[in-house]
Amino acid sequence: MARVFIFAMNYAPEMAGVGRYSGEIGDYFCQLGHEVRVVTTIPHYPGWKVLPPYRNFRYNYEKRGKLKITRCPLILRERMGGIWRFIAPLSFALTSAPVTFWQVLRHRPDTVLCIEPTLMGAPFAIIAARLVGAKTVLHVQDLEVDASFAVGHLAQRRWLKTIAHAFEKMLLRSFDRLITISGRMAERLADKGVDAARIAIVRNWVDLEHIKPLEGPSTYRSELGLADQDFVVLYSGNIGAKQGFDNLLEAAAQLTAHADIVFVIAGEGPAKRDLLALSATLGNVRFLPFQPYARLSEFLGLADLHVLPQAADAADLVLPSKLGGMLASGRRVLVTAAAGTELASFVEGAAIIVPPGDSTALAKAILEAVAGKNNGECDPEPQRRLAEQLSKVDGLRQFAAAALDETPFAPTPAVVSDHVRGARTNVTQYGPSRFRKQIISSPGNRSNDPWVERGD
Repeated sequence: MARVFIFAMNYAPEMAGVGRYSGEIGDYFCQLGHEVRVVTTIPHYPGWKVLPPYRNFRYNYEKRGKLKITRCPLILRERMGGIWRFIAPLSFALTSAPVTFWQVLRHRPDTVLCIEPTLMGAPFAIIAARLVGAKTVLHVQDLEVDASFAVGHLAQRRWLKTIAHAFEKMLLRSFDRLITISGRMAERLADKGVDAARIAIVRNWVDLEHIKPLEGPSTYRSELGLADQDFVVLYSGNIGAKQGFDNLLEAAAQLTAHADIVFVIAGEGPAKRDLLALSATLGNVRFLPFQPYARLSEFLGLADLHVLPQAADAADLVLPSKLGGMLASGRRVLVTAAAGTELASFVEGAAIIVPPGDSTALAKAILEAVAGKNNGECDPEPQRRLAEQLSKVDGLRQFAAAALDETPFAPTPAVVSDHVRGARTNVTQYGPSRFRKQIISSPGNRSNDPWVERGD
């Protein structure tokens, strides 16, 4: 039995984004017999407001078997743009610092696992881990510094970029092991000076026992008053700056003459209020809150076409975790992704791909999907195989192998060949390597060697 300390700004019962995965990791470690302690915040994502019955501005403690959770307060408001995206994690870093030091020094974990976002509190966790001789692991779910500048959360000032990137590089190099969710993110980590031998790739997973193709029409169709002939274009997930919703609403505006096409956007997030205002005159767009996780399979089965919009500036900074649920639902999927990005390569043959920022091309692709003209781009067999490769059971085993040095789970990890600063190194790749032609290299030494893939 090992002792594991998890430091994460987002944690269960948040059911969207990073919090859900971090919660599943903690639960899985407990199932393996490990003792797990978590320092996190109150559930607040993606709406940036406290989820009942939790209360902010106080410390909360929970205990479930071998899992012990301490929730620290943080500064929140619903409109979390600009500097407020900096204030919230900073407040968590400050309120969690004494708790992190105390728990690590007292309980002496074998492994300290930090989750990015956010890196702001990581220095305290790293220092405490060093004092007790614990291994440090960083799970990179989001390149938050790059993303903050790309989507405009932080001002494009050279001095600010210099400070932010210097802080980030110092922290990244301090961890013993980094686990990230995509090849391009691994490439960026190597570009930031991380030894590629310390990087592992474990893609975000989907629960195939919970989300599966429906045998008949979704009950949501009648509940929402949709006719049998209505063609539902569905998005379910976080509503934020990285998603590129302006483009989706522009496409919806171009299709208002087609009364049988209905856009359903379900979720919460900082951009939702603005999108509600922008779509006020569009009769073919409906907004819904997040649906209960117990009914997620039924809800995803509502789609005639899942749509995954992505802002062009956020390409390869994140690999959307919601893609797994879309694929597992067995419904057609449309992705906005530029050629050459990992997302486009990953879904090639399993989804319809449209360039980001082109609302006319998006509207045309939707019309072709209604007519069944682009079904060949969204073959159900590659889609099913890709979903199976993102299995939650496999993903959690692979993560435990990477983070805790558990016995690696088959398929055998792929070894990724690379030249970083002239030295040949390896990145451990767990899970699917489908359609990958990327290279991890430093900016000054771009290699043309493809990744060497084996075992999956």
